[in-house]
Amino acid sequence: MAITLITGGSRGLGKAGALALAKAGHDVIITYNSNVEAANSVVSQIRQLGRKGWALQLDTSDIGSFSTFYDALKKVLNEEFSSDTFHYLLNNAGVGTHTPFAQTTPQELDMLLNMHVKGPYFLTQQLLGLLEDGGAVLNVSSGLTRFCLPGYSAYAMAKGAVEVMSRYQAYELGVRKIRVNTLAPGAIETDFGEGLVRDNAAVNSAITERTALGRVGLPDDIGDVIALLLSDKSYWINGQRIEASGGMNL
Repeated sequence: MAITLITGGSRGLGKAGALALAKAGHDVIITYNSNVEAANSVVSQIRQLGRKGWALQLDTSDIGSFSTFYDALKKVLNEEFSSDTFHYLLNNAGVGTHTPFAQTTPQELDMLLNMHVKGPYFLTQQLLGLLEDGGAVLNVSSGLTRFCLPGYSAYAMAKGAVEVMSRYQAYELGVRKIRVNTLAPGAIETDFGEGLVRDNAAVNSAITERTALGRVGLPDDIGDVIALLLSDKSYWINGQRIEASGGMNL
């Protein structure tokens, strides 16, 4: 029985992934930064699907908190899941910014690098003692590393680092048969970036026109891909960047 840890699982793509994995038979532990009510709602939905669910607080930009999180996760695994290890890790937590290159500040870039690069790098490192041999890590990137949209230079640069990180993790963790891949979603209707794709009709229409499948992505589209990549069915996919964008900007 698989146990999956999802950072940033209280909303958006993390929530969609948590529910898709629960439907596929996974027990799921999610993390949240501040919105405990949203996290508890997701846990309730996981349990309604007949799986075990739990939520832990974590700020993925606070590297100094990772050892404390390790102890909390170990305790939850033992006491609530009757396990010493978990099988799959989805590094999903993050925020987006939309600032032109000329106006991006050092503080904004530091925030993005801390959350999207240093966070998953050192969190995965910290959790290696709890991650089961033969398991998998899935790091979330973005379609914006392949194509450019104004205002996303800092965010896309951070996500580009995530893709390189994933390849090195796959190479070095292969000795434990742990595979590591990158998931790069295209434009998805969520509250990410203050709901720009979901709530701005002009943006939504423009993306639809540039997507081969003729619509903007939905959270469940990505949830299903997460469930596929964190399963034995995708075992021979390793060290790869998988874009799930419906064919945007082909």
